[in-house]
Amino acid sequence: MLFYILRRLFLFIPLLLVISVISFIVIELPPGDFLTTYIMSLQSATGELLREDEIAQLTKLYGLNQPSYVRYFIWIRNIILHGDFGRSLQWNKKVTELIGERVSLTIGISILTTLFTWIVAVPIGIYSAVHQYSVFDYIFTVIGFIGLATPGFLLALVVMWIAFSYLGLSVTGLFSPEFIQAPWSIAKLLDLLKHVWVPIIIIGMSGTAGLIRTMRANLLDELRKQYVITARAKGLPERRLLFKYPVRMAINPLISTIGWTLPHIVSGETLVSIVLNLPTVGPLFLRAVMSQDMYLAGSIVLILSSLTIIGTLISDILLAWVDPRIRYGGVAG
Repeated sequence: MLFYILRRLFLFIPLLLVISVISFIVIELPPGDFLTTYIMSLQSATGELLREDEIAQLTKLYGLNQPSYVRYFIWIRNIILHGDFGRSLQWNKKVTELIGERVSLTIGISILTTLFTWIVAVPIGIYSAVHQYSVFDYIFTVIGFIGLATPGFLLALVVMWIAFSYLGLSVTGLFSPEFIQAPWSIAKLLDLLKHVWVPIIIIGMSGTAGLIRTMRANLLDELRKQYVITARAKGLPERRLLFKYPVRMAINPLISTIGWTLPHIVSGETLVSIVLNLPTVGPLFLRAVMSQDMYLAGSIVLILSSLTIIGTLISDILLAWVDPRIRYGGVAG
């Protein structure tokens, strides 16, 4: 098991380097650069045209007079040696200052949303499979289809309207006004927990609906297999039979999806965060991409990719723990 984990960790280092190159190239692909976007926005706002010498000074100031590959090597070198992700061109601040607290809140919401999704989806999926075509199975199926079909931002708008119109409550933001700029404390943490359940439910709705359908389908397939029929014929109690064999096999595909669940939650919460005014990475990433703020956007892509790798490692470890065949197959390979 230890060798299996170490081998996975060893493969992550070159993978992260490749991802960093791809991230930087993707950010550089659109025509123009941050300075082009900045000059156009300045001209549209003030009607002033910058002189050539001013443009040259700004180009040198932002380091855009160097080739793309030079800028990449400087960026990745500073990350590896100093933990410096560069400076945001748009905000004129260090990237670490801009995304520090936002990344923490985003990861926290992602983990809580994943836990909420699993806690709700797995029991419902098991119940729907065991009680196929029952009244509750139909009800959960309808709710699941609604959850899959409803965009998160639309659900957020509906929740906001209901909360404000009928309850007189504001569900936007993660903190009460008095805690937004306050330092972290027990009171601020409790205030966060009081507000965070709304975005968790909204963001996790589609994922919960999808997992319910997946768990139900996988378990139904397992329950029809010969080993289940044989175990029942031998008189094994239904509950013990269900959780010892079919559920463990049916849950494997769900565990394997953890790798893309974390970044999917982060990317999927962008519009929800804009609607609910959440101080997370999504809205900041959108602004960075629109303004071609290469260091900020590239750093966020790199962090999301790291989340994917961490999620993949977690899913690999859980799969190896649940199903030893995977662990032995990985060692043998």
